[in-house]
Amino acid sequence: MNTVGPVVLRFKGGDNMTAKIPPSMDKWMEEAKKDPKAAEVGMYLFHNGVVRQTPRDLVREGIDKGTSVKGMEFSYDNEKVQIAIEDAYKLPGIYYIKVWLNEGRLSLGDDIMYVLVGGDIRPNVINALQSLVEQIKTQCVLEREI
Repeated sequence: MNTVGPVVLRFKGGDNMTAKIPPSMDKWMEEAKKDPKAAEVGMYLFHNGVVRQTPRDLVREGIDKGTSVKGMEFSYDNEKVQIAIEDAYKLPGIYYIKVWLNEGRLSLGDDIMYVLVGGDIRPNVINALQSLVEQIKTQCVLEREI
């Protein structure tokens, strides 16, 4: 397990509480490769969720209501995110995790979340990333398409 512990970074901007500057993936990788468990890691995998124009109902269910997304209201429960990260660390072969979540009123193309997972082999890392993002999306965040 990462000796520094799981990290969730929160940034707040102006009145709409929108993160204007997401973290640097390059810096995240530099930090990850300096972690005490880095020698155990054979693969790192990123997830970068962004606000898209196509409504969730159309993408996931095929339900076309004739609307387009203009933006999103996004918030999260930090304690639930920490639990999700701890759960992901319990999966086989996972040694490094870092998560950043945006919040507030987001526009099309804005970053919603970054997730970095490092582990021993590809199947373990893919499984952990998928599991962690799913848990965050279904149990930790509130999204309202505008």
